[in-house]
Amino acid sequence: MNRVRGSGRRFDNEPKLNMKKVFATIVAIAVIVMVIVSMINLFKKDKNNENEMIIPKRYFTIFESGKYGVIDGTGNIILNSIYDEMIIIPNSEKPLFISVYDTNPDTGTYKTKVLDEKGKEILKDFEDVEPLENSKNNEIWYEDNVLRFQKDGKYGLINFSGEVLLPAEYTNIYALSGVQKSIIVEKDNLKGVFNSALGNLIIACDYNEIKSLNKETTDDGYIVGKDGKYGVLNGTGKEILSCNYLEVKNVYGNNLYVVRDDSGTKVIDNSLNIVKNSGFDEINEINGEYITFTLGGKKGVLNKIGTELITAQYEDLKYACDDYFIAKMNGLYGIIKLDGSDNLDFKYTSISFIDEANFYTAENSDYTTDVINKKLETKLSKVIISELNTDKTYLRVRENGEYKYYNFNFEEKKNSEILTNRTLFLAKKDGKYGYVNKNGDLIVNYIYDDAKEQNEFGYCAVKQNGKWGVLGKDGTIILKPSVNLNDYLYVDFISSWHLFNDINLNLYVK
Repeated sequence: MNRVRGSGRRFDNEPKLNMKKVFATIVAIAVIVMVIVSMINLFKKDKNNENEMIIPKRYFTIFESGKYGVIDGTGNIILNSIYDEMIIIPNSEKPLFISVYDTNPDTGTYKTKVLDEKGKEILKDFEDVEPLENSKNNEIWYEDNVLRFQKDGKYGLINFSGEVLLPAEYTNIYALSGVQKSIIVEKDNLKGVFNSALGNLIIACDYNEIKSLNKETTDDGYIVGKDGKYGVLNGTGKEILSCNYLEVKNVYGNNLYVVRDDSGTKVIDNSLNIVKNSGFDEINEINGEYITFTLGGKKGVLNKIGTELITAQYEDLKYACDDYFIAKMNGLYGIIKLDGSDNLDFKYTSISFIDEANFYTAENSDYTTDVINKKLETKLSKVIISELNTDKTYLRVRENGEYKYYNFNFEEKKNSEILTNRTLFLAKKDGKYGYVNKNGDLIVNYIYDDAKEQNEFGYCAVKQNGKWGVLGKDGTIILKPSVNLNDYLYVDFISSWHLFNDINLNLYVK
């Protein structure tokens, strides 16, 4: 039967379509369209959306109207300000908050509950869950992966997920002072160590006293005491020196130890060989081949076989790097080399060697700083260091009244080259501060008397007429300058909340 031609129809004698080819062609075209659209969107994002930045997920305690709560790094309220006692956040990157209640000042007792980011109580199977506080040089922190709990008057440890790491069978559990990840546990009046990084008990409760061998870390081991005698265990709890000594000092290096027995103080190696037992009053530090000692109130240097390399003649002497030492003479500091061929004049009030950066910072009497490389060349003179970031390897200094950035090769960099995750960058013109974007386009006019670089959460602290306020990541005003922070050591904002003057509390207020 003949068919009538019509719209969208085929004649019977026309060849049929290969539907697989048609489908493949359609898919190919669709893919091309998607790629084009994606490229256009990407171009638009790069071109137009200058306000994109990755905001780290962090949590902070807030204080408002006599109550405590929690915000995140964007300023969003996580827990409303309804709590009578300060909310403790052991790890600012994790949504675990400890609230204290039913506090009795007379008896010193209290209760705790643990909350998540929705305000829901968690870890309810455990009594009196607490963080483990630690401190060093007035800096306070909490162990960031373990919590202490009580049961029947004894203590145990859990992680943030509620997994029991140590059962509640200890009379006390607390952080080893000044170092991280080492938790002292006590049982039957004896002490041991739980390593929270390894997640296990590395030293059994066999000792009367435990402290770190190195004041900065326990990686080098522990000084342990039992029945009035002392020895050394390594960082995993293996015995290095048995408890046979009247004292083991916090001085260690290159498998050398400073001990005292009935015959006096001596330097020994881990095979108990005596390296040096006379010719000094005190051993101050051991760094590689070098041993700094005190004799008659002055300091000098020995090598690891006990030979004197620098006569005891300096008021202070500290190893820096290679064969250089920071020395003090007549009340001022300089740098000396063992062979005396390369020295830095004694003219500074203090000098430090920054290991991670491989340079010296030397303080002048006018409170400015010289930055000196390992060749003892002064690379930056009379600057004020406002930030030294060893993670991102840069310095921010105030130089001739201006803020400047340098990498650790002392190459000057733009703030946009250093702070690559930011959307606004501090700029100055005619004595006033404003902000530009990464292309250098002016976003915030030069109207502020003082200002801070945008922080990692996207907020810019600005000062006008003696008061501080804050801008958002696109330069819009979040809080007009209205807050007097003249006596604050550090000014920082998260939304309209500003950091409390005691930065150790990590507390934000309005």
